[in-house]
Amino acid sequence: MNRVDLQDRQMKDGDVSLILKNVTINDAGTYECRVFMAETDTSQLISIISLRVVPPDQKTITAESGQDVTLTCRAPRGKPIRAVKWSRADLGDIYVLWYQNGQYVPYYQHAFFKKRVDLQDRQMKDGDVSLILKNVKIIDTGTYECGVFMAETDSSQLISIISLKVVPPGECVCDQR
Repeated sequence: MNRVDLQDRQMKDGDVSLILKNVTINDAGTYECRVFMAETDTSQLISIISLRVVPPDQKTITAESGQDVTLTCRAPRGKPIRAVKWSRADLGDIYVLWYQNGQYVPYYQHAFFKKRVDLQDRQMKDGDVSLILKNVKIIDTGTYECGVFMAETDSSQLISIISLKVVPPGECVCDQR
């Protein structure tokens, strides 16, 4: 798939701007623009750009302490999923849930979430990899990321980011968007 082009292929007036089409989460990162100067036989760094890509379905959920909450996530349909990971940035390399080859991998799971999380559909029919978080607590407030490892492309893909806010009982204006 040809997703990269130059703004001006003739590079008139020194315009070496890059066009990246159909951007995905996996395109996020740091990009360097370098030009090769024929007369000096050297390359020169022109700019460094940090690209952040936000999933189109970013959601915010507010829940009352003690409730069970479903964090929805749907991978592309019909594509075999090798693994699912639910994470929170503040947990580092330990996950909320890691599911691979039809089973949970407790070794990578943060102790706080053990026996409190489950997949809504362990068969992941129609790409449903939604997470059920049981008996939520105020400390569960945070940003959750849902990612899958696709067998077909042999690559991981961030599917959705969900911001969860847990409030004390009786204070909830709950929404499950």
